Amino acid sequence: MASNKTVFFIVGILLVILGLFMIIPYGIQLIYEENSNSFLSSSIITIFIGTLIILVSLKKEKQLNLQQAFLFSTLAWVSIALFGSLPFILSQLNLSFSEAFFESMSGITTTGSTVISDLDSSPKSILLWRAIMQWLGGIGIIVMATTVMPLLKVGGMQVFKTDSSSTEKILPKTIEVAFTIISIYTFLTLACILCYWIQGMNFFDSVAHSFTTLATGGFSTHNESIGYFNSPGIEFTATIFIVLGSIPFIAYLKFIKGNRKIFFDDVQIKGFVYLLLISILIMFLYLFLNSTEYSTIDNLRISSFNVVSILSGTGYVTDDFGLWGKFPLIFFLFLMFVGGCAGSTTCGIKIFRLQILFLFVENQIKKLLFPNSIFIVNYNKQKIEDSFANSIIIFIFAYLLLFLIIAVLLSISGLDFLSAISGSATSISNVGPGLGDMIGPNGNFSEVSNVSKWILSFAMLLGRLEIFAVLVLFLPSFWRA
Repeated sequence: MASNKTVFFIVGILLVILGLFMIIPYGIQLIYEENSNSFLSSSIITIFIGTLIILVSLKKEKQLNLQQAFLFSTLAWVSIALFGSLPFILSQLNLSFSEAFFESMSGITTTGSTVISDLDSSPKSILLWRAIMQWLGGIGIIVMATTVMPLLKVGGMQVFKTDSSSTEKILPKTIEVAFTIISIYTFLTLACILCYWIQGMNFFDSVAHSFTTLATGGFSTHNESIGYFNSPGIEFTATIFIVLGSIPFIAYLKFIKGNRKIFFDDVQIKGFVYLLLISILIMFLYLFLNSTEYSTIDNLRISSFNVVSILSGTGYVTDDFGLWGKFPLIFFLFLMFVGGCAGSTTCGIKIFRLQILFLFVENQIKKLLFPNSIFIVNYNKQKIEDSFANSIIIFIFAYLLLFLIIAVLLSISGLDFLSAISGSATSISNVGPGLGDMIGPNGNFSEVSNVSKWILSFAMLLGRLEIFAVLVLFLPSFWRA
């Protein structure tokens, strides 16, 4: 493999940026007179290490080849999670390294699982840092999904490759697209802050929740999550902005460039909306027929919020849906796997893969009925080859296989059946809460063993980076390329 100086150079820049963001929670420590300098110390360490990496990685030409792009994808996320854990380690929460890294990885992958038992009494600076980590993770995955992932051809992501893209243009392309994406992302965040504040949140909660809402991350500042506010207006606001964060950001770019019908013409967006509406209807009918606790309007509100939260991988909760019966558990487990749109902040298998899979199955049935005919499969006005469809099938198979392997490992590490299954699903799908008493909507991951925390952290990374972008690093041939 060629020199990886460019990879480390970019990672160094990301660490410096991360260190600069740590100054914000330090300001919160001063405002709320918290007796700690954990963020100042963490910022200095992170900026210092990042600067050293930049200096030793200086290179005249800044280009990434394909192998280096794979290495960068994983190394960037792991490095940010590692240094992002410093404030947790140095805080007064007395978190172990395993717990701090788990919390940090959960934040940067926008998963939303937590080991902090009492959020209401936790330092404001820590609560804001968790939100910032998810906000940064949301920006990061959008930029990667629209620039780097299509070039890596991971699990069919090449369908979103632009005509001008090439492995030699990864950095210029990223810089060009990133500015627009960050501008859109920031504008939506500010709008979300304003809407939350109008609906009754205080300014701190508005900022923290807007960060995790747009990122579809789900970290909250309260133990009861969004349910703490007991406000239909806040739940409606969260639902709207979660959906906005679940839409491919490339659609926003196309809209700005003049394609005013993109939100109505894009096949993936339409599939996401249809799935949302059908899922909400199913859950509404279930609650309507099986629950007398809520009114019809409340049933619709609760169904809409929780379906949007789980399908998008946000993980906000208003009620313990584990008490609704057995069907919601299975149904929400299914929604965890599906996820949202590619190119958004959501995770999971993604809508476009399931759509292409259905088209492929339909095509195979047609070939059985009419063996001498030739059928062309199109998706979003693009021709889909059989080899492309095969890559989708392989990704889904690998996704489900890894889910089972992780569940088995979690079971071996001491988790009960429901916690192991749901823990595996929620980590690889980057959702947040699992099912059951321990890691369910009213629980957290503090009682999970350290071994389980590391397994879950690795699963979060796998899910966030589309599995193969991580697994390819374990091939000896990759390092010989």
